[in-house]
Parts: sequence; C-alpha cells; structure tokens
Amino acid sequence: MVDAESFVDEAVAGIREEVGDAHAVIALSGGVDSSVAAELAYRALGENLTPVYVDTGLMRKGETDEIRETFSHMSSLRIVEAEDRFLDALEGIADPEEKRHVIGEGFIREFEREAKAADADYLVQGTIYPDRIESEGGIKSHHNVGGLPDVVDFDGIVEPVRDLYKDEVREVARELGLESVVAERMPFPGPGLAVRVVGEVTREKVEVARDACHVVEEELEEYDPWQALAAVVGKGTGVKGDNRVHGWIVAVRSVESRDGMTARAQELDWETLQRIQSRITGANDNVARVVYDVTHKPPATIEYE
Repeated sequence: MVDAESFVDEAVAGIREEVGDAHAVIALSGGVDSSVAAELAYRALGENLTPVYVDTGLMRKGETDEIRETFSHMSSLRIVEAEDRFLDALEGIADPEEKRHVIGEGFIREFEREAKAADADYLVQGTIYPDRIESEGGIKSHHNVGGLPDVVDFDGIVEPVRDLYKDEVREVARELGLESVVAERMPFPGPGLAVRVVGEVTREKVEVARDACHVVEEELEEYDPWQALAAVVGKGTGVKGDNRVHGWIVAVRSVESRDGMTARAQELDWETLQRIQSRITGANDNVARVVYDVTHKPPATIEYE
C-alpha cells in the first residue's frame, strides 16, 4: 500500500520539477483518478495550471454541475461544452475500439485548443497502473493511453498517479482532503457512456444509459460495489400497457474488486433487482426489459465495450 503522505510530497515536487515555470492543462473528468491528479498538479503549479473539464455529452447525470462546485477553488477551471462535437463524430460508428479512438482524439483536440488559449506546454492526466496494463496488453484502449492520436501538440504528458492502483489513489485522495463524493466515487470509464452503449452511440441510447446508471448507483450504494453500472445492449420485445413494443434491453452490472484487473459479480437480493428494473422500465417507455449480468472478470470485462 502506498504511503499517501510521502506520495503527495514526492508527486507535487515531481510535477513542479518536470513542468517548471511552464503552464499545464489538466484533463479533469470528476473521477477519483483525474481529481487526484488535478489536486496534485494544482498544489504544484497553482495558477500555472488550467483544469479543463470537457462535457462530451457522455457523462454521468449531474456531472457537470458537480465538477463546477467541487473544483470551484481552482479559479482557472474551464468547462467546455462539447456534446454536439463528440456525438456528431461518433455518428455511424459501432466498433468499440474505433469509438474509443474517436473519443480519445476528440479529448486531445479539445485540450489542445484550451492549452493554446492558456499558453500551456504540458498535459496532465489521471492514468493509473491498470489503465496502462490493459492498454499495453491489448485488453482495451483508454482515451488517456491507447486512444491517444499519433500527434499530440504538447511538450510533455505528466501522469502523477500512473503507478498506483485504484485503492491507492483513494488513499491519496483522502490525504489530499478531497470530499468523500470524489474520494470514494466508483470508477467511470474515460470514454464515458459511449462504452455503456453497445454499437452505435445515439442521443436516445445515451440518455437511457445515463438515467439507468443513476438508478443503479443509487440503489446499490448499500452494497458498496467496486463498480456498478447499466448498459444499453440491444433491443427486445416487451409490453407497455396494452401495446407490444420493441424497446431497449438494459443490462445491470455490479462487481467487487480490488484493482479492476479481476472482478466478481455481486450477489444481489431479488427485491433489490426488482426495484431496479421497476425504476428503469417505469422511467422510460422505450426500455422493454432489464437483465442482470452475473459474469466475472475474466472471462468478461467490467464495462461492455
């Protein structure tokens, strides 16, 4: 386990030494990894850091407002409204890896524009150790690792938590005094809800996934999962009122894990599962059924794409 106090001191000093008097831009998503990286970089660089949150339209429910409030102490925080650009770029794309690369390049291009406006030379990212292992091993591409475009217009990329596991990042978050809503927040994929929509990403499917994920996170909080989510996985036949519908199938997933490298599906009681399906199908007439995923990792991955 990491010595959080020593790590903070060393990371801050390391960022300050690497970046010097230059300006940096931090890729801020609101998850614990990027939040810790942002706080470390802010302590190292102060006003020479521009935190940038890109609202891709693929974020959790209420995410943008939470970011604005949580990081209000960083006066140079930039919130970029980019939903239309990302969803337009994803139109017609069904391949999971192509989606990740499109989103990865979109992120970098947004950051490049913000970095140019801030006269920044460095990009800070919240890449952690499992991200690197899974990307290098070909399990999946992360927007901040394998999804990087070939040409990135920065002098350097700084990854202060790149050698830490998720539970170690949480320890550092507590040492930094970050609120529990950040420190204890369950993982959320870099490409956002795009990897919780199987196949082509559309506005309708994203909204279904967003609302369903919100329900799952609320209902399963007492189970303290390592990660819990909902994904739109296809269409199936259902009945709403007296009408036969061909609506979305939503898969619910909840797992226990230490670091995300392996995971076990949680055993949920029947009453909880019924409450989840009732809320999800009741809130959206276009959802035909809800299923629960009992597959461990391996053979499955935690996310659907």
